[in-house]
Amino acid sequence: MKIALGSDHGGINLKKEIIKHLEEKGYELKDFGTYKEESCDYPEYALKVAEEVASGDFDFGILVCGTGIGISISANKVPGIRAALCSDTFSAHATRQHNNANILALGERVVGKGLALDIVDTFLEAKFEGERHQRRIDKITEIEKKYSK
Repeated sequence: MKIALGSDHGGINLKKEIIKHLEEKGYELKDFGTYKEESCDYPEYALKVAEEVASGDFDFGILVCGTGIGISISANKVPGIRAALCSDTFSAHATRQHNNANILALGERVVGKGLALDIVDTFLEAKFEGERHQRRIDKITEIEKKYSK
């Protein structure tokens, strides 16, 4: 499984912890930045990760900023992306099962390291259930097509 990661300055420390955790588990990873703690703009990193996931070059993405809100909003502007902001394991599991989310967003200032790593594991291990949920994903795709130019 290939995972693209990205963060702004507000999420860089948690992203580093996630990378270490996932490397220990043997995942194939690529960090698309930021690599420094100086203030930067989260949409740049959300776009890089979202484009890589949407292209199919990566199976999933993980994005981190201070709250996870701005970076998830940005990623969701890319057609084909279903980025879900999760602060608990139930939501991480449900968004994979029901929404077939392909990017997990986290807030470094919202969840601690231990919970964040549990959320990451839950997200990556959960499976999309398909069936009635696919019908809903198809409707989301139709909305994207309607408003994409």
